[in-house]
Amino acid sequence: MTTVYDFTAADIDGQGRSLDEFRGQVLLVVNVASQCGFTPQYTGLEKLWRDYGSRGFAVLGFPCDQFGHQEPGDEAQIKHFCSLNYDVSFPMFAKVDVNGDAAHPLWKWLKDEKGGILGIDAIKWNFTKFLVGRDGRVRKRYAPTDKPESITKDIEAALGVTP
Repeated sequence: MTTVYDFTAADIDGQGRSLDEFRGQVLLVVNVASQCGFTPQYTGLEKLWRDYGSRGFAVLGFPCDQFGHQEPGDEAQIKHFCSLNYDVSFPMFAKVDVNGDAAHPLWKWLKDEKGGILGIDAIKWNFTKFLVGRDGRVRKRYAPTDKPESITKDIEAALGVTP
């Protein structure tokens, strides 16, 4: 059985990272972009990371330029933008494709695990989110319009946090 821990990806600095380093954590995997109407969601994603990181939660950001050319920069530019404008400290990865033949294997798997509305697997836009449980399996898929703060209850449930 495949889990998120079976994948590797280059981080924002170009270093290969095995997602196995996140084993046992709850993950929110997000395709991000710097010039999108949803870009302010970086604030909410960072807040989730800061609020729940010590409890075994991580946000993993994957820049993508497949939607309206809204992530035109290279990794250094993306990293600078995220740090300067949103104080992003959660793990960021190198730019990837999330759809098509060149889609990163992680994103192919995420889409296979949780299809979108009407059974269409393709990622529709930036800031699509996948919540992955401690077992490495996808629990839920969220639309770009779902703000990070709106999914805290699902994150808490995945973490086993009691109100």
